[in-house]
Amino acid sequence: MESTIPEAADARPKPEAVISAHAVTKHYGAVHAVERVDLEVQRGELFGLIGHNGAGKSTLFKMMLGLIPATSGEIFIDHAPVAGSGFRAVRRKIGYLPENVVFYDNLTGLETLQFFSKLKGAPLQDCVPALARVGLIDAARRRVREYSKGMRQRLGFAQALLGRPQILFLDEPTTGLDPEAIREFYTILRGLRAEGVTMVVTSHILAELQERVDRIAIMSAGKIQAIGSVQALREQMDLPLWFDIRIASEHVDSVRAALGHLPVSAIEAQGERIAVQCRRETKMSVLEALAALDGKVLDLHVREPSLEDVFFGFSD
Repeated sequence: MESTIPEAADARPKPEAVISAHAVTKHYGAVHAVERVDLEVQRGELFGLIGHNGAGKSTLFKMMLGLIPATSGEIFIDHAPVAGSGFRAVRRKIGYLPENVVFYDNLTGLETLQFFSKLKGAPLQDCVPALARVGLIDAARRRVREYSKGMRQRLGFAQALLGRPQILFLDEPTTGLDPEAIREFYTILRGLRAEGVTMVVTSHILAELQERVDRIAIMSAGKIQAIGSVQALREQMDLPLWFDIRIASEHVDSVRAALGHLPVSAIEAQGERIAVQCRRETKMSVLEALAALDGKVLDLHVREPSLEDVFFGFSD
């Protein structure tokens, strides 16, 4: 007679999931910093993690790195349980840039990397290429006390790259960087992604993540509120779109008449500019109505909800 008792579900991650968290919780007494988080990050994925200050992002990072134990739940990195003895070997594949980078001011940039290289057991010959990759090769022999905040952040990124890690945890990595340096930083990340490196990035600057991450998770009050691509989360929230239209001022009434029968939320006109708000399901009907105006529309831009709009929609 066959047993009717169901087999216990295997908590181990699917083969393609490099980072996997199952019902992970962290309590500090009455404070629930992280509450039953389920999360998977795929190999070679650039994954964003966003949330208010105190949402639990840094705590989750530290548990994934094995720096603090989870109160309950399980975390696997590259198929090894973080709480297990095998995680020590996996840790050598991981690079970490903390939110607040602290160095010895009396060391040069190169000496700093050589120090971290010895701690990690990484080849010393990787130090100069790492400095070059983050744009600090000309400052390699300057003492860190002479570095600007942005230069210190680049140095922190360089130390995270030592040992050619296959997994990167980057906590607020663009703090102190100017716009050009931020662009260069994400260019490096794209190159790493092409090499198959898996990356998890947090940032308070949502606009810089919007077009750069593969997927994103929104945290609030220690919980994951939503996970998906930015476009998928936009569609899930069903936030309205805006059409920014440029038309000769004498044809403004034509636009109003063309859209009058459609369920648009707002039509705002100012000179040659008209802004039209509608729900996503009305998008194609609006486009068809505008296309029927026989060339009176001079320009058109469809404005999707920003990541900031999506974030506040899920976290409020």
